[in-house]
Amino acid sequence: MKSVLLLVDLQRDYLVGFGLEPTAGFVVERAARLLNACRRHGVPVVHIWTTVDRESDERMPHWKRLGRWQCVRGTEGHQPPVELNPAASEIEIVVHKRFFSGFGGSELDHVLRQFGADTLFLAGVHLHACVRATALDAYERGYDVWIADDAVASNDPLHAAITRRYLAARVARFLTVAELVERIAAPPASSEASPTVEGRLPVAVVDGHEEFRKGRRVLSRHSPSRIETILDPIPVGDANDVASSVDAARRACREESSRSVEIRAAVLTRFAERIAADPGWPEEIVRETGKPIRYARDEIAGAVAQLHALARRAVEEARSTRKQGPHSRRCPVGVIALITPWNNPLFLPLGKLGAAIMYGNVVVWKPAPAGSTVARRVLQLLHNCGLPPGVVNVVLGDRSTAEFLMEHPAVAAVTLTGSLSAGYSAQEICARRHIPLQAELGGNNAAVVWSDANLTHAAELIAEGAFAMAGQRCTANRRVVVERHFLDEFLSRLSAAAATLRLGDPLDPGTHIGPMISTAERDRVAAVIRRARSRNIRLIQPLSLDDGPVPNEWMLAGAYHPPVIAVCDDPADELVQEETFGPVLVVQSVDAWDEAMARCNGVRQGLVAALFSNSADLQRRFLSEAEAGILKINRATAGADVDLPFGGWKASGIGPPEHGESDREFYTRNQTIYP
Repeated sequence: MKSVLLLVDLQRDYLVGFGLEPTAGFVVERAARLLNACRRHGVPVVHIWTTVDRESDERMPHWKRLGRWQCVRGTEGHQPPVELNPAASEIEIVVHKRFFSGFGGSELDHVLRQFGADTLFLAGVHLHACVRATALDAYERGYDVWIADDAVASNDPLHAAITRRYLAARVARFLTVAELVERIAAPPASSEASPTVEGRLPVAVVDGHEEFRKGRRVLSRHSPSRIETILDPIPVGDANDVASSVDAARRACREESSRSVEIRAAVLTRFAERIAADPGWPEEIVRETGKPIRYARDEIAGAVAQLHALARRAVEEARSTRKQGPHSRRCPVGVIALITPWNNPLFLPLGKLGAAIMYGNVVVWKPAPAGSTVARRVLQLLHNCGLPPGVVNVVLGDRSTAEFLMEHPAVAAVTLTGSLSAGYSAQEICARRHIPLQAELGGNNAAVVWSDANLTHAAELIAEGAFAMAGQRCTANRRVVVERHFLDEFLSRLSAAAATLRLGDPLDPGTHIGPMISTAERDRVAAVIRRARSRNIRLIQPLSLDDGPVPNEWMLAGAYHPPVIAVCDDPADELVQEETFGPVLVVQSVDAWDEAMARCNGVRQGLVAALFSNSADLQRRFLSEAEAGILKINRATAGADVDLPFGGWKASGIGPPEHGESDREFYTRNQTIYP
């Protein structure tokens, strides 16, 4: 294999554009990592730039219509960020283009022939336009095309999701930068995307039977708190594994929908009681995810309470809607695809599973890799409590498995909790198939702290809400907006409150802050902080890896990142606009209430917002003006009741909320009867 890296349009004028997803800082950092790996291992690099000469004015026609001047030769916007500059000492080529594809002229063809290339690695912007056009032309020319999944971006993310699916099915393979770097350093003997091994985990649980199948690629895993400890690899289910799981669910569908709600409630109640009585759940969650055990115990208690509430509510609803004469009724939707995250591997899936079961549906569940062993154990316990085989089936895997599942023609609805990018992919698939989607996509949650609040109380709640569980929950406090005249006082109290939180062994009941889920996630957050430091943003680190009851050497053996408080008043800064999903809290200062609400609402997400104030007038204004699906008064943004609707506004949610009265809306559909 003779590989060449193509960096497409990684120029400042494109990177500073509005709405780039993921952000420019993230894409540049990942592309730079890939570039440096190629340089270390002798992989040639070609920089492909859009270039406009002002004198000849050969802009694309639509730029002329719009009066747009971008990527003009000799301007700063024409150049890449310093991290991606061509190195003078290397054999690197800059290919200039006018339109979309890097192959628009003969220059790139000539360069690649000189290198004897047969494989191309692509990174750059925009995935839906220039990266796509270059990939299609490379495929036409017979090249093997690999696209760095986390080093491409787009200012039209839904179009990018369509493009990704289209290219992955026909033209290119998508791997992360980490996977590509691994392949560059040690190319595999075969051309398969990932290694295959026989592991201890089944690739699927179908009709109550565990399916161990050969030839599946696997995802390697390490303990978050002890990186040298290798956890069971996760087999990646393919389209055939998804099909067998869906077929099993379809066979169980008719019988399950005819069972009474009281029978289903009895199964769910037994299941909840068995979970509550089993002391092994907390340590299993800690082992798989690194969540501190105090929060794992809270998660289990919440899951149990949630199941009891689900069973009780569904029975009450069924009894209240039994009517004679012309009437409407609620019917099960059918086969539900459940796609769940790792950070609450019991509570979040059981909320979806319980609701789907109680309303007579059948399920195929694709858990996050780090939640796979928990999912397998959940299914075993459900069957032991009397759930018929086939009602719930599990298929393990990654993003590709989830996409196979959502695309299966027998899947009638999708419920997903995940990232914004996962939401775009699900939205595109479900819209194309005309099926319902319920998606919870995280939050960039703000707390407004006003001068009449109890500042110490607010600081304590916000610190734990921001940093507990290393900030890895969708309701975590990401931002704080405070009046400018007491900024320093509040920062002092906030730092003191954060310093009381213990960072350490997640199995220690006294620990608040455990490791991040992986070294890759830790390094991602570290890169965000490095970029913030380069912009001279004020950073406060209330405690370090030296703090706590365990030695620094032990802490460094895990995926730990210390809490960081960032003081940043620029509303457009990456730290403000993006959900870090780590132990990072941004503090902004304002002079007036209207400015505070503009900052609170000034991000694309809208999951949770909180106000710390004792003023009845400000509380009333906050409830009227805050743009979020969940509002709190004098409470941390983190956490939620188990039996109230949970869902975000704006980019934080698609479809009806989860939990409470919203469950019936999503897991059933209306049917009118004229007897």
